[in-house]
Amino acid sequence: MAIKAANDKSMSNITALPSGVSAKSLILLSTQTASSSAAISFTSNIDSTYKEYVFKFIDIHPATNDANFSFNMSADSGSNYNVTKTTTFFKANHDEAGSSTDLSYYTSGDIAQGTGFQNISMGVGSDNDQCTVGYLHLFDPSSTTFVKHFITRTHTTESSDIAWSGFTAGYGNTTSAVDAVQFKFSSGNVDAGTIKMYGVV
Repeated sequence: MAIKAANDKSMSNITALPSGVSAKSLILLSTQTASSSAAISFTSNIDSTYKEYVFKFIDIHPATNDANFSFNMSADSGSNYNVTKTTTFFKANHDEAGSSTDLSYYTSGDIAQGTGFQNISMGVGSDNDQCTVGYLHLFDPSSTTFVKHFITRTHTTESSDIAWSGFTAGYGNTTSAVDAVQFKFSSGNVDAGTIKMYGVV
């Protein structure tokens, strides 16, 4: 049997995927814009339609200086945000003066079988030009067999003018379907910013 190989020319001539081959795409399900909001909650459209959901945070600005941006999940349509979680957190940072750098595991940022909100951005500054951005991937939240894995990546302008990147991952230790997600700061309101929720096809 002869083996057929593709060359650069044949690959460059491809203008569309063959039928039956699909590309992953994001379907925008909801957009919420904060305005001195105590929290931003997504209580609909998280169901078995998609196996993965992505939340994108855009210019999330705290009303209170040096606040931590966090999230939690709900298994009762948002009546309670208290899913038990085990998580891990590491960070990288660099200050404007170029005199302080760090790459380390962040012990106080993780949770070991706790129900509290998971911090994903730390020490966000409230100056007019300071905010946090990033995304959260939530995998198969409607499963009644498996735990609910998540991954977050954020970047923050910290209150002391430090560029601060956070890498968080973990799982909600429940086989109940997760059907709501909430974001808030550790203190004070979400002064401004936008969060978009997508389903991944």
